[in-house]
Amino acid sequence: MTLKRLTLVALVAGVFGAAVSARASAAPKPAIVPVVISQVAFTTPELKVKVGDIVEWENKDVIDHTSTSKAGKWDVTIPAGKKTRATMKTAGTFDYYCRFHPNMTARIAVVK
Repeated sequence: MTLKRLTLVALVAGVFGAAVSARASAAPKPAIVPVVISQVAFTTPELKVKVGDIVEWENKDVIDHTSTSKAGKWDVTIPAGKKTRATMKTAGTFDYYCRFHPNMTARIAVVK
């Protein structure tokens, strides 16, 4: 190849690479969606998030709780005064509860 052709090939490759890189970095970041636990209750009884979003439970009680999906999608313990996260990986509507306090219930709708 001549120097002129090599320069043209390098230029085209650079432009193409930049376009691909821009598309990859334009992918939306997952949202972190808060749910507060207070007075032995999930304060957001119904929540809507997207697949890939992260739900973060904050336990403001002085006792431990869990967020346990009835469908088996997640099961996390939230110690007193702490936060715990779970990534919503599957679309659907999921009821969940606290294993320690089964009367604590809520629902998350996960959409694409």
